[in-house]
Amino acid sequence: MSGKKVIITGVPGVGKTTVINSAFDKITAEGVKYQNLNFGSFMFEVAQAEGLVADRDQMRKLDRIAQKRLQKTAAEKIAAIDGNVIVDTHASVKTPNGYLAGLPEWVVSAIMPDVIVLVETDNDQILGRRLSDETRVRDLEGSKSIAEHQEMNRAFAAAYSMLTGCTVKIITNADFLLDKAVDELAATLR
Repeated sequence: MSGKKVIITGVPGVGKTTVINSAFDKITAEGVKYQNLNFGSFMFEVAQAEGLVADRDQMRKLDRIAQKRLQKTAAEKIAAIDGNVIVDTHASVKTPNGYLAGLPEWVVSAIMPDVIVLVETDNDQILGRRLSDETRVRDLEGSKSIAEHQEMNRAFAAAYSMLTGCTVKIITNADFLLDKAVDELAATLR
């Protein structure tokens, strides 16, 4: 298969989706073609097509074996897409029992990304964004906890790079500098 596979991650509230959508619009206007996929949504579509779930809320109720198989199937389908693909997902998921790999070995090895992009910014900026976003219900965390999660994302991204040989790119999405982050991601996608 030909094409570039780019996985883009970031902690909740960093503005990852905003950066992705703006960069996607920019490169599309330039004639650069990508499919922009959210891994969770793609996984849901696979589960729905197999008749396992009727709605997205049922996904988390599937047993671990079914979840793992769905992740692998979704990753294999993404890998089989001919052309450039953006995969919007999480490098790690913070759970009450610790950090969980957002891209377990069977997912990252199937996709074989060319680059993993970490969208980051100052921990206090993320905290401010989370507190002002009334459209989402997020766990309350302090700046120190957000810093830890960003550090864990870097560690997971390094491990994914070791498994696949991809590069890791860090893009800062600082307050009032969205255009800079968008330009940097667009350059990575070209």
